[in-house]
Amino acid sequence: MQIERVEIRNFRRLENVCTSIEETETVFVGPNNSGKTSATAVFRCFLGKRKFQIFDFSVSRMADIDQFGSDGNADALPSIELDIWFRIDPASIEFGRAFTLLPNLTDEFERVGIRMRFGISEPEKLFEAYSNAYPAQDQQEPAQPLSTFLAQDNNLSKHTEISFFSLEQSADDVLATKLDPSEGKALLHSLLRVDFVDAQRNIDDEEGVRANKLSTAFAGFYRNNLEQAEAASEAQIVIDANNKDLTEHYEKQFSGLMDVIKGLGVPAVNDRELRIVSTLSPEEALRGSTDLLYVDELRKHELPEVYNGLGFKNLIYMAIQAKHFHSQWLRTAVNRPLCHIIFIEEPEVHLHAQVQQTFILNVWNVLNASAISEGADGIVPQLVVTTHSSHILDATEFAKVRYFRRCKLAGDEEDVGVLNATEIHSLRDFQPAAVTIEGQTASESEALEFLKKFLRLTHCDLFFADAAILVEGAAEKLLLPAIIDKTESRLKSSYLSVLEIGGAYAHRFDTLLTFLKIPYLVVTDLDSVEAAGHHPVCRADEPRALTSNASLKSLLDVSSVQELNQLSAEQKHNAERDSYVTFQTEVVIQENGASLTMQGRTFEEAIAYQNFDSLRSGELSIGLDELPADLSEAYEAIYAHVKSRKFKKTDFAMGLLAGGNEWVPPAYIIEGLEWLEVRLHGAQPTG
Repeated sequence: MQIERVEIRNFRRLENVCTSIEETETVFVGPNNSGKTSATAVFRCFLGKRKFQIFDFSVSRMADIDQFGSDGNADALPSIELDIWFRIDPASIEFGRAFTLLPNLTDEFERVGIRMRFGISEPEKLFEAYSNAYPAQDQQEPAQPLSTFLAQDNNLSKHTEISFFSLEQSADDVLATKLDPSEGKALLHSLLRVDFVDAQRNIDDEEGVRANKLSTAFAGFYRNNLEQAEAASEAQIVIDANNKDLTEHYEKQFSGLMDVIKGLGVPAVNDRELRIVSTLSPEEALRGSTDLLYVDELRKHELPEVYNGLGFKNLIYMAIQAKHFHSQWLRTAVNRPLCHIIFIEEPEVHLHAQVQQTFILNVWNVLNASAISEGADGIVPQLVVTTHSSHILDATEFAKVRYFRRCKLAGDEEDVGVLNATEIHSLRDFQPAAVTIEGQTASESEALEFLKKFLRLTHCDLFFADAAILVEGAAEKLLLPAIIDKTESRLKSSYLSVLEIGGAYAHRFDTLLTFLKIPYLVVTDLDSVEAAGHHPVCRADEPRALTSNASLKSLLDVSSVQELNQLSAEQKHNAERDSYVTFQTEVVIQENGASLTMQGRTFEEAIAYQNFDSLRSGELSIGLDELPADLSEAYEAIYAHVKSRKFKKTDFAMGLLAGGNEWVPPAYIIEGLEWLEVRLHGAQPTG
């Protein structure tokens, strides 16, 4: 039996979300404060020891709570709900248990659901208690709103309860049947066990209040999962005789776990071996106190736990926790829960990139080995991993990713403001459209494979960004941070993912970015070519010139340079896609009474024309020995040099970054960045 999907309503920023859960691991990703932790916290509240607080209600529901304090109308009082849908095998023993626990099934024999609801138990009593604490006087509102009253003392817990419902999925609705509270609680714990490897693991070498020594973790694992000395008197004899005997006892008991830990890749070949030695006094024998030493076998030199890095400890600690939770689940003697899920929060803490990339594989090595050691091969939990690590995401199957996107509350205006809600997008549901450019077609499956490979190779950070900027090449990517800095844009405070994809591939990302609802800016080249023949490269001012840029033709549905130049800012913006496309525009050069319009077909040309005065004075160089005095000839010289093989685009970009001279960013890039700035931060206040 496994969890198939969960639905969460009115919990923090998770106003109304639904996400599927994979059979093995599911990875929650997204920017900071996008709701990943909230998606695990709701399980803590309903199935763990954490108590609900008034601030766990969504922002949009707080006004409903306060309104009840004003008028006593309980109809609009909100509740926090968690629906869990399980997938079962009708032929298995678990079906019999689930059928007994959920008797209101119809013809749906492969899916059962349970709802937990946290809400006000007796609204009338709450209203009376609140009115007594803050009586209204002379038609005035009470001194404090109801939400403040519920935040005080234990007022919330006094007036709330958790209700349970069995769920049936009909053709167009879900039927919820309320269960007796004790029956519902028993049902829930019979179906599901939930464990957490916390993000704040506080692995330290000091015995502080919140510190977790590895030796303490090993001792706890020993107490709960391994064979101990059978009686205090026997332990007393062992300790009094020689701690060596008990050290050998630990070595035998921990051999399996130590082998698993070695499989994690640490210690490496050149690192010290691990050994657990007994340092027990007779009084502490049954409490399993141990010290963890790092041993150099060659020199017989032992170092205490404090002498190893936090990343090493973090990895071992997570392995111990995962195996402990799994073993405890498998060893449940009576009514073992049919399903087990482990939430692992931010496993990347203190781990270097290579270990992060192998984390998913390593944790499954631990769990599979644990199942074999318990005689339950193949019986493993589901994992949900929340992460900010692009390295973990890089090693995760595309379809197992759940992207958390910050969005407006339902009913809010679409203008820029605080994003108080969340949407969850499952990449398993993503299917790009087939792409046809210049008569060449990439099928839906080919388009999907391209995106998977590209993201895995270079741009997993896309899932943690506020917006994406798709650029033509390395030069643009190198100079973009400097351009943002030069324009003093508010984008400096935004998290931007810059994807170097070339003009032929920007349109391939369109469906993915639209699916994820990530705003994006396309900064691409005009790539002018002649209309006749095999379309040789030409200057942008060539009459009847076309663009060879596949992204411009696909995203803007325009093929000629003249048509592109006539596009307005509104036409470059696509509201449905939440995108903006920008490319080289015309620059009017004036010199010695002469005037000429120049337009670059590439980024480097555009910089040259935008900084023509600096180019003329020698403050800026593109590698030309001499710039002709005539503007027309200068235009041709710049164009010919930049498109020649001897011109090195990356060297040019690096020269701009390293040089001490000022330069002006191309106008078309500033145009695109201004759109993105307003999109993310709103229009600048006037006056």
